[in-house]
Amino acid sequence: MTRTPEEISQHLLDVARKAGADAADAIVLDGSSVSVEVRGGALEHAERSEGTDLGLRVFLGKRSAIVSSSDSRPETLRAMAERAVAMAKEAPEDPFSGLADPDQLVTDWNTESLELTDPAPAPSAEALMQDALRAEAAALAVTGVTQVSDAAASYGTHHVHLAATNGFTGGYERSSRSISCVAISGEGTGMERDYDGDSRTFQSDLRSADEIGRTAGERAVQLVGARKPETGRFPVLFDERISSSLIGHLLAASNGAAIARGASWLKDCLGQDVLPAHLSLIEDPHRPRISGSRPFDAEGLPTRRRAIVENGILTGWTLDLSSGRKLDMASTGNATRGVSGPPSPSNWNLSLTQGDQSRADLLREMGTGLLVTSMIGSTINPNTGDYSRGASGFWVENGEITHPVNECTIAGNLRDMLRRIIPANDARPYLSRVVPSLLIEGMTLAGN
Repeated sequence: MTRTPEEISQHLLDVARKAGADAADAIVLDGSSVSVEVRGGALEHAERSEGTDLGLRVFLGKRSAIVSSSDSRPETLRAMAERAVAMAKEAPEDPFSGLADPDQLVTDWNTESLELTDPAPAPSAEALMQDALRAEAAALAVTGVTQVSDAAASYGTHHVHLAATNGFTGGYERSSRSISCVAISGEGTGMERDYDGDSRTFQSDLRSADEIGRTAGERAVQLVGARKPETGRFPVLFDERISSSLIGHLLAASNGAAIARGASWLKDCLGQDVLPAHLSLIEDPHRPRISGSRPFDAEGLPTRRRAIVENGILTGWTLDLSSGRKLDMASTGNATRGVSGPPSPSNWNLSLTQGDQSRADLLREMGTGLLVTSMIGSTINPNTGDYSRGASGFWVENGEITHPVNECTIAGNLRDMLRRIIPANDARPYLSRVVPSLLIEGMTLAGN
């Protein structure tokens, strides 16, 4: 008999108690997905997957252990619980581990308002293949595109349910739909590639396959003839496609796990300016139809809107229960976890204050410098914030794009860089991280 994720999670708790656990929590992920890839006008790869993954964490005092499985038969669940308890007996004590207190748990939530699941019928594999074929054809129709290395479409749903012996039980379902295309221009050693793609909760919000393929092709063609730029100090404009990576470094440095380890260049910056005074960074896990939205975190705590940075000032860390206890602070409701690991703090939907200028305005303002549209590799010192990354994009002279560039490195210090960012107004509002193009003056550029 098929059981629901809620029934499976409750069964895991029951067998954990019978096996001798003082406390326990269980997470069940039940999902299905279909993905197709095409090449040369024909199907190249198709995959359908369905499965249920289970994770059980048990506590014996301050000792704990985690086991996982994809088998939900009763005898397997019983063996999981017995093995987890035996492992916990041998584990070292962790004074900061443990479930949430009952008065910390979320007691009321509304998943309907978050619109996490598209009520429309799931697309067939044939419909997905036709989307991928249209994207490929649109890319190949762009003059200068020599081939399409990948065109794909996918659809998936998954149901997550969390239950714990502190009384929490709750779950939600999520759907996703995506189309992507990677186009190649040029020939031989002069080949260049670029991409476009879209992923949404609702099929009706998804950009068309034709637009995605055409954009991927146009981007690839624009890169033909790329060469190394000059070495020196220049302004750098991070295109909206990759600007969120800068904010990602800020989020990583303000993560409670890093702060508790003392391995963060922001560890002494709480209450200090980390962005320009007119900018704020807002986390909102309750935005409808957005992939990062959720009604509660992986420890059963309520999620909430908060300002991570308010008017340039860093207001707090991103915390789960464990990191909060280590820092003598309350969890911010940001725990995330899979089935085989403990909770850890992570961020949900983010949005950075947008500017009042377009990307074209910032290009004119920067004069001569680099517009970065793609980045590779990363050397980030987590303790000092020293930053160095490989980049490619376009050279700008007198406010106008002149030619594509590649094989260069941009470097600086994140603390200084972030306090000097100038945002454009071109952020896409439907992304989980809404970050516009960002201009930073005086970065070190290594090229020729």
